[in-house]
Amino acid sequence: MEAVLVINADLGPLHRVTLQHAIRMLCRRVAEIHEAEPDRLIGVFPVPRVVRLVRYVVTRWRFSSGPAWSRAGVLHRDGRRCVYCAAPASTIDHILPRSRGGRNTWKNTAAACYECNQRKGDRTPAEAGMPLRSEPAVPTWTALARR
Repeated sequence: MEAVLVINADLGPLHRVTLQHAIRMLCRRVAEIHEAEPDRLIGVFPVPRVVRLVRYVVTRWRFSSGPAWSRAGVLHRDGRRCVYCAAPASTIDHILPRSRGGRNTWKNTAAACYECNQRKGDRTPAEAGMPLRSEPAVPTWTALARR
């Protein structure tokens, strides 16, 4: 299935939608074709590659505090690699364990493989003698949107 880029009225990129969704946007006249496939039609519309919104959509929320914490987001941020040994990660580790008041925040969680997560247990990385390969950080919307 083809993805169509949606850009704002000021030509700033917003997100991608399915081809069917893009055609619905064209029919409702909330968007117009900015770039199309040559010599390909769907009904009366050329097959769009990029559609531009007719009205500007305010996107201040994208640049505010950043995305909300999520398990999938932590795994994506760390590239599904363990922060202790660089093996493929499948679990989330709390730097300051939850039993000691650690919370589900971007800076307190990191991707970890099952073995390292079990070995670290209910201790801090310093107590367990397991230094972090990279320091956890709050990702931007752009960083999480990359695939």
